[in-house]
Amino acid sequence: MAAAAIVDDLAKPRRLLAARRTRPAHLAGLWELPGGKVELEETPDQAIHRELAEELGITVRLGAQFEGPDGGLWPLAPKLAMHLRWAQVDTGVPQPIDCHDALCYVTASDIDSLAWLPSNVAITAHLAAYLKM
Repeated sequence: MAAAAIVDDLAKPRRLLAARRTRPAHLAGLWELPGGKVELEETPDQAIHRELAEELGITVRLGAQFEGPDGGLWPLAPKLAMHLRWAQVDTGVPQPIDCHDALCYVTASDIDSLAWLPSNVAITAHLAAYLKM
């Protein structure tokens, strides 16, 4: 898996983009960091670019990897981990095109107000610390 922590400014992030899922049914209504599966022929960065174009209609400028506790990755489930990169919108305006019905920017103080996917809760807690800097 690969996802992006899309922020308002890579140099001094204050707001993070969240996307509310519509499917599968057991995840509908929960919020996530946008991204998805890495196809066999892709690198994680290529997957991020493809997924964000498909799901949100945007291109992004990628920043540094947001290092997770599992060899730099973020554990999502047994035998499933996520590559996470900071990103900033380069072209387009994020729209909930596929798999999502709403998008919103959150700050460090309101990041916990969203019902995040269980696999994203630990990640967003760490991201909130960076949004406060």
